[in-house]
Amino acid sequence: MMSLSYADVGEILKMIESSSCAEVVLELDGIKMVVRRGEQGASAPEVSAVSGSDQSDFGTPTKNEVASLTPPQPANKPDADKAVAGNGDIVKSPMVGTFYSKPSPEDPPFVAVGRKVKKGDTLCLIEVMKLFTTVECATDGTVDTIFVEDGTLVEFDQPLFLVS
Repeated sequence: MMSLSYADVGEILKMIESSSCAEVVLELDGIKMVVRRGEQGASAPEVSAVSGSDQSDFGTPTKNEVASLTPPQPANKPDADKAVAGNGDIVKSPMVGTFYSKPSPEDPPFVAVGRKVKKGDTLCLIEVMKLFTTVECATDGTVDTIFVEDGTLVEFDQPLFLVS
């Protein structure tokens, strides 16, 4: 039986977000995923999974039971909600994926708190299904806060850095 990981679901949502479709129905080996766009201005598409059998990688829901696909809550070091945009620019995740602060485990991090950065400097990498996306700084400034730890799952639009 084919299974969908959170990264797979994130990649599917990313593709849907960049398209103009209003609804997508995906059926794989007894698992049915329905993604519908809400009204304009909604923060995220509605996602649900319906199991067509008693076996599922989302647990063992009974036939036709709807299970919500909710990724685990990301681990935020400082409270990102308390960061005020007026105090600097908040760099947010462009997608759902795994946050990496350095190019490889043996290399030093791209940036650290207190480090001066320039527009275009690499801040981190976000990995989805073995594809790495570089997150670059949009302005010159100093890294004031790093909101996530290396190797943690981040959500779309989640604050990653505060640069002032």
